Amino acid sequence: TVEADGLGVVKRFGRVIGVSDPGLHFKLPFWIDRVTFVPTRRIQKQEFGFRTRRAAQRSEFTGRETEQEESLMLTGDLNVVDVKWVVQYRIDDPVRWLHRVRDPEETFRDISESVLRRIVGNRYSSRVLTVERGEIAAEAQEQMQRILNSEAEDTYGMGVRLTSVELQDVNPPDPVKPAYNAVNQARQEKEQLINEAERERNKKIPRAKGEAQRTITEAEGTAIERVNRAKGDVARFSALYQEYEQNPEVMRRRLYLEMLDDVIPKVGRVFVTGEGDRTAPLPLLNLDGRSRGLSGSRKEQN
Repeated sequence: TVEADGLGVVKRFGRVIGVSDPGLHFKLPFWIDRVTFVPTRRIQKQEFGFRTRRAAQRSEFTGRETEQEESLMLTGDLNVVDVKWVVQYRIDDPVRWLHRVRDPEETFRDISESVLRRIVGNRYSSRVLTVERGEIAAEAQEQMQRILNSEAEDTYGMGVRLTSVELQDVNPPDPVKPAYNAVNQARQEKEQLINEAERERNKKIPRAKGEAQRTITEAEGTAIERVNRAKGDVARFSALYQEYEQNPEVMRRRLYLEMLDDVIPKVGRVFVTGEGDRTAPLPLLNLDGRSRGLSGSRKEQN
């Protein structure tokens, strides 16, 4: 009986004579024919760096010393990272899976580990821990598929098709986690300070440019105003000079009267006295104080 999720490889005296589909079949007894079941329709997985002890809604994992040795890898900048990953695959050719290598499960694990170690070893630890996880998984799947299922002489041709390679956790080793977290915190604070400085820069530079442009515009307006005023004064002076040349006496009197009209209102009170003794000095009186004193004496008399 061959189960529904696979195929049965039938061997007679150790030689493959056929592959049986799911269902009931006949074979020779007395160990002449042997059947090896291969789950070709089942998605299988291999875990690296950890093992699932119990799969449930909240899975439990183990991390023994041998599993930690699988996950510790050296990066291109000579740092060590702890990489845990899962490979899912399906067997396409059961005959190749059983006979191309002596131990297909162990060979599959060795290939997966060697490929991922080579990829991680060519990259910087900071990028492995952060932004290149998806790229590493895609590259690992491509290289593993080429090694496992190619017909070239330097490959295995095991009849396996990979469905996915996923990096589960990528962390620094436990002894250096506190230092790594401190470095990350310092980097985050650095990025925060840089962002704050950029925000202040973006706020102040446009404001300073606006104020500078406003000052330039005001200066240009003032310059234009003064130039126009000077041109107007020149035109006015030229017109007056032409009139002066035609009627100098009239223009002289007019200018004199215009000057008096401009100056006299700024003087204040003007007291005009009659002609007195030319030999005696003109008495100077504080008329404002005199008037206040007179008004106060009048109040006292009243």
